[in-house]
Amino acid sequence: MKLLFVHERIGAWAGAEANLFEVAGALRDRGHELALLHGAPTGRGEEQWRALFPVRYAADEGSEAAQAALRGFQPDVVFLHNSPGLALTSGLAAGAVPVVRMVHDHHLFCLRGCRYSTWSRQPCTRALSPLCLVPCGGIVQRRGDGWGLALADYWRKKRELALHRGFARLIVASEYMFTELRRNGFPAEQIEIHAPVPGRPLPVATVAEDAAERPRIVFAGQIVRGKGVDVLLEALALVRTPFECTVLGDGNHRPYCEALAAHLGLASRVKFAGYRPADEVASHYQSARLAVFSSVWPEPFGLAGLEALRHGVPVVAFDVGGVREWLEDGVNGLLAPWMDRAGFAARVETLLRDPDYARRLGAQGRTLAAERFDFARYIAGLEDLFQRVQSTPTQELAG
Repeated sequence: MKLLFVHERIGAWAGAEANLFEVAGALRDRGHELALLHGAPTGRGEEQWRALFPVRYAADEGSEAAQAALRGFQPDVVFLHNSPGLALTSGLAAGAVPVVRMVHDHHLFCLRGCRYSTWSRQPCTRALSPLCLVPCGGIVQRRGDGWGLALADYWRKKRELALHRGFARLIVASEYMFTELRRNGFPAEQIEIHAPVPGRPLPVATVAEDAAERPRIVFAGQIVRGKGVDVLLEALALVRTPFECTVLGDGNHRPYCEALAAHLGLASRVKFAGYRPADEVASHYQSARLAVFSSVWPEPFGLAGLEALRHGVPVVAFDVGGVREWLEDGVNGLLAPWMDRAGFAARVETLLRDPDYARRLGAQGRTLAAERFDFARYIAGLEDLFQRVQSTPTQELAG
């Protein structure tokens, strides 16, 4: 089968890019022919992407680029991840090739893309409507050259939703995201749940010799406001048991969080290590007592938390979005009520003080991750989906 991948970037960046790269590699190894229609380069790992996708099309011409890719590559199925733009999405929708969209996040139906209020960070449960412009602050958008009004963005978003109603399938990672798409008017039969699974083998469960003597906490992810690193720091300031916390990642909220850590007296206990490749992240998990997943935005899934479980590390997280679909409270980690800093701190303290309990939760998490989130099954499910939409007449898919 010929599969045209479409994404807003080329190169490593965050979870969406990691998922796309691993899925594409597995499908190539199963004998499928791949091409990539892409937007801007990330500056990270681009050579590996170019090697994986020998046939590539730049998306800078919008709908014309889409038409050129469809004519030149003649795919059986288009696998759309995050679109480089509305014009390109329109071009794909106008083609005769079935389109499968992987909905990684909330950008399809949320003006700000983070699905919470600007002011309170309270998660939103509203379908896209004119009310999105004012109460949550969606009328104001950050752009490359500063801030601006987003009235036009609302109508573009409505147009994008309309185009998606004609796609063959929308893939989501969780029941939570299934509900979000249903809320925005998509029929249940158009949506399928395929939870993303890391393609790497299950890590060897090794723990550093000094892990018990120096209880370590690991955060891995982007340092942006929705990831709640500031809330995590405020929670850690309430923890009385000695600990060391390493924050792995980068983002525009990092300077604020570093200043906050110093203000809270955490500078000697919290280290901001910046972006690290997967093998270095794995070494941090090997010496960790627990991982923290502090997202306060409604996570579509939370792949970083699943990665910690695969390493046998229990997770403390806020109960928001799709997190509880991989984290069972008291089984493979501990859930705290949303934004409850004292509750989060108490759960961290529990695992710091009781290493045997932490190890037990970690071992159970590793087992559950292996049983429920198998990469081969995940790829087989996607492959089956592509075959089904390829063999269904276009008019039936549209209906």
